[in-house]
Amino acid sequence: MEKTKPFNIPKKLFVQAYKLVRANAGAAGVDQESLEDFGRNLKDNLYKLWNRMSSGSYFPPPVKAVPIPKKSGGERILGVPTVSDRIAQMVVKLTFEPCVEPHFLPDSYGYRPNKSALDAVGVTRKRCWQYDWLLEYDIRGLFDNLDHQLLMKAVQKHTDNKWVLLYIERWLVTPMQLPDGNLQEKTKGVMQGGVMSPVLSNLFLHYVFDVWMKRHHPTIPWCRYADDGLAHCNTEKEAQKLLTELSNRFKECGLEMHPNKTKIVYCKDGKRKQEYPNNSFEFLGYEFKARECRNMQDNSIFISFTPGVSKTALKSMRAKIRQSNVRNRSDLKLQDIAIWYNPILQGWFNYYGKYNKSALDPLWRHFNKMLVAWAMRKYKLLKRRRGAAALFLEGLSEKQCSLFVHWRFGVRHAFA
Repeated sequence: MEKTKPFNIPKKLFVQAYKLVRANAGAAGVDQESLEDFGRNLKDNLYKLWNRMSSGSYFPPPVKAVPIPKKSGGERILGVPTVSDRIAQMVVKLTFEPCVEPHFLPDSYGYRPNKSALDAVGVTRKRCWQYDWLLEYDIRGLFDNLDHQLLMKAVQKHTDNKWVLLYIERWLVTPMQLPDGNLQEKTKGVMQGGVMSPVLSNLFLHYVFDVWMKRHHPTIPWCRYADDGLAHCNTEKEAQKLLTELSNRFKECGLEMHPNKTKIVYCKDGKRKQEYPNNSFEFLGYEFKARECRNMQDNSIFISFTPGVSKTALKSMRAKIRQSNVRNRSDLKLQDIAIWYNPILQGWFNYYGKYNKSALDPLWRHFNKMLVAWAMRKYKLLKRRRGAAALFLEGLSEKQCSLFVHWRFGVRHAFA
């Protein structure tokens, strides 16, 4: 007969957690065990994990430090937990997230069920038409600087589940294994890359920013996606006052505004004529600025403050195309490239084409020119004949307009 465990954790949670972790994929951790390795002896591995967590004897192994490039340049360190630890974290997330999710406010969009970055872009677009001024803030190193004591106080406000509290506390101090094998202890922050980290950071900012704004500035609309936030103001003076107060609020809670990414913006358009140094901003891959728009009723042109894909995002997507080295893959057929790249192109179009589709035209031209370079390498008759290769592909785009995603909606002729 099986002994009674100190904690009653349903076994079905581990099966559900494994399926979610497997769907998210991800690399192996410090133990080098992949998802495939774990799945080969799935029943026993899940049972062992359940047994250890239910008995209170589960201690998370160190996370693997993996440097990843930032879009803005430089690197950030991602902590990669082992497969079993990702499943353990998912078990706790499935139990804890429903306790906090109903308390989060509507204008918090990051890492939440049934909320998306495009939702945040859409609501920001409307508010920029309604308010002349905006405070854009960014928190420097949010994941690295969360105060453990304040965070656990917030966690305890929403659950008294002993095993949930126990394992969250253990994850907070789980060390990181550096590439040289040394362990880096953790006294503050949550691991960027951990399954629980988004929920915990959201909970922390729920009290630091969201609830504070509702209490102290109930008339100022705001929008937050993780550590990126916006607040809309009627005047520059109101925005300056909020900037000072918010900076002090973050300091009280152990956080700091990023000096280079925090600014006041004037939402200049055809009717707002005031001169101001900052009249554009980037948010979630979109750049908000004055753009020419067409009135669908009378076909007239007007200037509106509205979002379109940002230069930073375009640069990142072009870099991905270059890194794939398609232009040198003469072993591939054009259909092979389409099968490879159409899911990627479709994803870019679905996200960045939601607002101001034409802002994506430079990306489609870049991709078409990559195809021209591929054709010159693929076919001897087109070698060193860029113009002929461009005409060849232009003809194909007319005959097979459904071959590539962007050809389907008319961006077919920019090959030269």
